[in-house]
Amino acid sequence: MLHGAETLDDAGVISVPGSDRALVQTLDFFPPIVDDPVDFGRIAAANALSDVYAMGADPFCALNLVGFPRSKLPMEVLGEILKGGAEKLAEAKAALLGGHSVEDSEIKYGLAVTGLVDPDRIVRNGGARPGDRLVLTKPLGMGAVSTAIQKRKGSAAEIAEAITTMATLNAAGALAMQAVDVHAGTDITGFGLMGHATEVAEASGATLVIDAGALPITPGARELARRGILSGGTRRNRRFLGSRIAIEAGVPEEIVSIIFDSETSGGLFIAVAEEEVETLLTACREHGTRAAAVVGRVEAPTPGVTVRVTPGA
Repeated sequence: MLHGAETLDDAGVISVPGSDRALVQTLDFFPPIVDDPVDFGRIAAANALSDVYAMGADPFCALNLVGFPRSKLPMEVLGEILKGGAEKLAEAKAALLGGHSVEDSEIKYGLAVTGLVDPDRIVRNGGARPGDRLVLTKPLGMGAVSTAIQKRKGSAAEIAEAITTMATLNAAGALAMQAVDVHAGTDITGFGLMGHATEVAEASGATLVIDAGALPITPGARELARRGILSGGTRRNRRFLGSRIAIEAGVPEEIVSIIFDSETSGGLFIAVAEEEVETLLTACREHGTRAAAVVGRVEAPTPGVTVRVTPGA
């Protein structure tokens, strides 16, 4: 085992005897967050594949994981979900080997994914160094928008933009990481920006400083957050992280809510040396990431504080 669960990283990595590649293993699944079953399949698959990309690996193969209430819904709905997932696997050039389903009271779908990585190029969530810059490759706010979908709120254009973002693979961000020496990386999903930033900080023995004014936010999410339209993960994440997060005066409350909110299929969060950050940003733009923003820096550890959030310029 080259990398396990000790730092709560995105995936495990195990060597393959006689090979110059290692296996990356992960899985993820959840209930629908959008109405259209094909879109749900695309988003769930992109979310599961994201953990492989976050480790600097290439998806290789996958298995479907399904819970479905067949006594309540036609099987055609499941077919549409699996169609969406298969589209994303084809885009990722990963083979679908089959899967397993159980009857459940609600729909659940995701993937168990295997990736391949050069053992010398594994991207871990630990290793960020004081002076590093922090880069984000997708906008935040997916938790607010997906909650708005469930509550029949939010504009059609804003919802469509968020669905496109969530269904976008993190392949472009993974390619961009190859242009630099990445010190640490992860993806932003259910624990929100603050939760995953805390994991990076603790695994690295550092404190991360986030510039609230530099954060890319998906259209409409700020207004939804002002109206209190947020996922249940916002309160859970904030309660769990507690005093480890230091919020400075002047950070807008709706931004505070968004950075604690659960994200679905969020972007890559990358720590890179200051002298390489422009190279990384250029690579992100060339490969077409949904965002390419420097959102903070890494500092020496502050006792009891994993992440400090400043209002920025």
